[in-house]
Order: sequence, then structure tokens, then C-alpha cells
Amino acid sequence: MEQFIEAAPGVRLWAEAVGDAGAPPLLLVMGAQASGKGWPDEFVDMLARQHRVIRYDHRDTGRSTWSFAECPYRVVDLAEDAIAVLDGFGVDRAHVVGFSLGGMLTQLLIADHPDRLLSATVLGTCALSTVPYVHPDGTRTPPGQLPEIAPHVLEMWARPVEDRGLEAELDRRVEHWRVLSGDQLPFHPESARALERRIIEHTGHHGTNTAHGSADHSGMDRTEALAKSDVPTLVISSPAEPVFPPPHPQHIAQVIRRTHVVEIPGMAHALPDEVLAPLATAVLEHTAGH
Repeated sequence: MEQFIEAAPGVRLWAEAVGDAGAPPLLLVMGAQASGKGWPDEFVDMLARQHRVIRYDHRDTGRSTWSFAECPYRVVDLAEDAIAVLDGFGVDRAHVVGFSLGGMLTQLLIADHPDRLLSATVLGTCALSTVPYVHPDGTRTPPGQLPEIAPHVLEMWARPVEDRGLEAELDRRVEHWRVLSGDQLPFHPESARALERRIIEHTGHHGTNTAHGSADHSGMDRTEALAKSDVPTLVISSPAEPVFPPPHPQHIAQVIRRTHVVEIPGMAHALPDEVLAPLATAVLEHTAGH
């Protein structure tokens, strides 16, 4: 079931629900500049065995409104978009799974809209808190001194993107996923290319933008609200993560009151075939308990 949802004046979001309409709802929130179709269909189908799975395109991705250049918005507005999606499907409360920027948006939902969440799962992200990380030996590290994004990832993100045609854009996106996939699992360029081709077909063009990186990131600290949260939260730890490597997941688990951590062996900042089943299992075990 696909539909468009009016999230704000002049902003329409594409969304899709998969699975039994009577099953507990589960909302998937993707990362920056990523369409909801970036959640692999196989993963969605695994979750849909127990849930009505909802995924959607952020503003300036996929079939949703591309309007940042004319109407800039804040990152916190993207979290409110997630609530608009739930409202659009008539969902009072849902399990929420957020990846990368989506993990930050999920933390905003935990803090600002706890009454709308049954549970939360975050992966590939960092804590929206100023609380230091406490190491096993008791030493403390401020959030700003935790491991940073790997230099080779930053170098890749700094490269200008030029429109050289569809196939060249697919080449660029495959290389992007190669870098984000780490070195602990095999990389499958043909699968990455097929996924990106489906996303481009869904979007209707192969254009790109930097809206989410350019959006106002202020006002995202939720230290106090996360510390008081009653939302049961699963934190996925990815050992090969090049963007928010350990101990970022462990830091999140210290920041949010009701959390537990599950490590997915070999996982990095991507969703290759090898991690889909263990990731789905972890999410489903978590949601089944809440």
C-alpha cells in the first residue's frame, strides 16, 4: 500500500506499508539523503512476518518533495515528518527503527514523542547527549572526543558530485557503498548497483542534493529526556562501522535509560545481504518483548 502524506505546507512524503494491516506497526527511518527504498526489500519482508512495516522517503529524497533550496528546514523537522507518516497511516504507537541520521531522528522521537513509540532500535548513529562515555575501566571521554568518522569516508563525502549520466552515477553510488561497507564482510557491487538502480527508478531520476547535510542541525541535544526515557531501546553495535564506530553504540546505551546492545558480526555502515537476517532477528526479538 503506497500513499502520499502531507507533512507540512508544500511538503508531501511518499510512504509505503507492507504486511498485515492488523499487525503491530513498525516504522523504518532511513539515513541522510536516503530514500525509504534503501531498506532492502528482503529485510522489509523479514520484518513484515510479524509487523505492518512502514517506510517512507524523507524530504529531498525519492518521490517526496524536493524543496530545500526554496524552503530550508531543520533536521528536527525531519523527526516531525516521521510523526506525520504515523498519523497518515492512522498509527497511534509504533516500533521505530532508525539507521544513521534515522537513528538520530529516532532519538528525537524517543525524547519528544515517547507516547508514540512502542520500542526503538537505533544503528549506525551517535548519541544526542552531552554525557561523557564511561569506559569499562572507569575513565570518561566527552562525546566530542569519541572516535570520529574515518578520514577516507570524509574524503569521499567531500568530493563534488557531477551529473555524468545514469551509469556514471551508479558507479559513484556503488563506490560509496564499497567504502561504507567496511572490510569484514565481502562487498557485492552487483547487489549495490541493483539496489541503487531500483531507487533511481523509484525516484524517477538520478539527481542528487546535499539538503540533509546543509540543514540546520541545532537544537538536537536531548540529554535529559533520553536519560529519563521509558522507551525500550535496542542499540545495534557494528564492529566494522566507519562512521560511528564503537564505543558510540555503547555510549548510546549509557545515555538512554532502557537499552540493551546487540552486536551484528562484520556489520559496517551498510545493509548487505549477510547482515539482514541477524539484524531482523535482533529487531524482532526486541519488538516481541514490547
